[in-house]
Amino acid sequence: MLIGIPACLGPQLLCNLRAMGHGDEIALVDGNYPAQSHAAGAGGLVRADGLTLLPLLEAILAVMPLDRFVEHAVLHSTVNGDGHTLAPVHREMRSLVERHLPRSAVAALPGEAFYARVGRAHTIVATSEPRLYSNVILRKGVIEPAIGI
Repeated sequence: MLIGIPACLGPQLLCNLRAMGHGDEIALVDGNYPAQSHAAGAGGLVRADGLTLLPLLEAILAVMPLDRFVEHAVLHSTVNGDGHTLAPVHREMRSLVERHLPRSAVAALPGEAFYARVGRAHTIVATSEPRLYSNVILRKGVIEPAIGI
């Protein structure tokens, strides 16, 4: 256990979060997502069995900055990959991100484009989230130095 670190962030996930650099992406995927096969092209697979998406997303947002230098630092899947239809979980994701980073740029990414992006992620986290389309990609930002550059 660590002070100030959410307990759901296990050792492997913390290691991967720390190893990520500016612009690297992490994908949190639901229990139905083909995480193992998509992780073959990514940096690695972290199992988060027994954890659902939103608490894990909130924990990661508490310790990892999002990229403020891109149009969309957060991307989520869409219902049936059509690019427009959102599930209730997508609205919940957007609300959670907004609480951590007001005016953040969240966008939907349709079907195959989402799958391809996950396959290039630094890390894929396979959750036990039972709701369909509960998949999100986060792009890591920077932590500004305390003194001017």
